[in-house]
Amino acid sequence: MTRRFKVLVVLVVMALVAAGGLVAAWARHDDGEPVTILGTWTGDQADRFEAVLRDFGIPFRYQGTAAQREVLLSKVQSGEPPDIVIMPGIGELAEYADQSRLEPLNGLYDPGQYGAPWNATGTVSSSVYWVPVKADLKSIVWYRRGEKPADAPAPLRSWCIGMGDDGASGWPGTDWIEDLVLQRAGPGVYAQWALGAGRTRWWQSDAVRSAWQAWAGLLAQDRARARHALLTDHRGAPDGDGLLFAGWGGCGLEHQGSFARSFYRGEAAHADLTDSAPLLPGGGRVQAHEVTGDFAALFSDRPQARELVRRLASRNGQQEWATSADFFSANREVTPRDDEVAHEIAERLREGPRCLDASDVMAPAVRDAFYEAVLQTIARVADGRDPGTAGLLRDLQRVQDAQGAPGKAAPRTVCSPR
Repeated sequence: MTRRFKVLVVLVVMALVAAGGLVAAWARHDDGEPVTILGTWTGDQADRFEAVLRDFGIPFRYQGTAAQREVLLSKVQSGEPPDIVIMPGIGELAEYADQSRLEPLNGLYDPGQYGAPWNATGTVSSSVYWVPVKADLKSIVWYRRGEKPADAPAPLRSWCIGMGDDGASGWPGTDWIEDLVLQRAGPGVYAQWALGAGRTRWWQSDAVRSAWQAWAGLLAQDRARARHALLTDHRGAPDGDGLLFAGWGGCGLEHQGSFARSFYRGEAAHADLTDSAPLLPGGGRVQAHEVTGDFAALFSDRPQARELVRRLASRNGQQEWATSADFFSANREVTPRDDEVAHEIAERLREGPRCLDASDVMAPAVRDAFYEAVLQTIARVADGRDPGTAGLLRDLQRVQDAQGAPGKAAPRTVCSPR
């Protein structure tokens, strides 16, 4: 800074103060600004979330959008990030943390209330940069009550499948691949693949290749159904009760997370669940359950923002949020809703090996390439072409290789112990 510029800055500040304390007033106004929050929840869920936040007594402004990644990136690049972001992408949050854009959450919640894999930290960094404020169970299959399937691999005609989304399409397909890798190869291999650990070219390993081929083989059973899956929203019609109760083509099974109950609306009470492993291509026993969550992270160190995260992650905050919005918490001290299905989900969320959703843990570039590759597989099968598995996995490995070594904030654990 030149001497002339320094003098100019001093003169401007003195002039503002002389004009009525505008500088001081601006600072007070900044401190009193509402806490800004960016999340993915919209509609009724957003309304319930805001109702919980209002009870905290902390002024806030919430923005919910399906295009969260793009909105967040735009805000960060413009120098106006939200105070708090709530998102499932741990891999994305880790990149922001490594860029020194996130504030540590150490001391804002009780780690003892959150078991592995929810509270995993890096081995290099002792700081914690995210905390789950909503949890969901995967590795399950929904069916209409009274129509429980046999414990055997189900043909494609039985599956209600949709790949579409307002945000990143294709993730329902990655859930299939992830679950197949997890149930066939086990948590150890799954975790190393998700993290890109070691020198093994995991995308081209037998575990991932065989899972991908099994899924492509399932799709190839019916090209028309594969095309329908590609063009269908995973939530079903906007005014419907989800894919399961639409029953397109006679389907009666849906490989979807616990959040699917919100899609079923008035039919939710008629939906039941079972473990996915026996129904997947090849069948088999349950090795672990895949889980996912929405994680809160701080882009600012404002006291109001820190206090809001502290309250939201607390047992009382999680209990109020879970009860009012009918969702599940990773907090061990939160009691689930009093119904049989809710208790089944809560039990699986807290017991046995659990592994975080692999694509959520991956670096954003790898995750996005993963989404694109599953869409390409479905499109090729629907057109009667070879799925091109070997080429797709080779390209995914190249994207993985280009990422380099994980940063300090990257998670080092993905799965909980038995």
